Amino acid sequence: QVQLVESGGGLVQAGGSLRLSCVASGRTFSMYHMGWFRQAPGKEREFVAAITWSGGSLRYADSVKGRFTISRDITKNTLYLQMNSLKPEDTAVYYCAGYDGFILVADRSRYSDWGQGTQVTVSS
Repeated sequence: QVQLVESGGGLVQAGGSLRLSCVASGRTFSMYHMGWFRQAPGKEREFVAAITWSGGSLRYADSVKGRFTISRDITKNTLYLQMNSLKPEDTAVYYCAGYDGFILVADRSRYSDWGQGTQVTVSS
């Protein structure tokens, strides 16, 4: 059984930066793609970014392009999300997720494994 544990959330002022981490355990991770989603109060969970198991392909939501960077360290089974130029509208609970597959997708229904989430709050 896969376990995903996020960390790195917190309170930051607008324009600041945070780096989220997600440590994965419980299986081998070949062909296991991973992504970040977020959910603000009263809103649906939305796609933020995704990366293939090899790190060779990336996808981003338009709202974070140029500000957020997703990466992974296979040797550490760890996924990262570097968030720069944060805005108040980035405030949400951020979730790490993963799935087995051949293509990289943004559809949250395709992701089978989820972490517990980490809160990111951006003050204006």
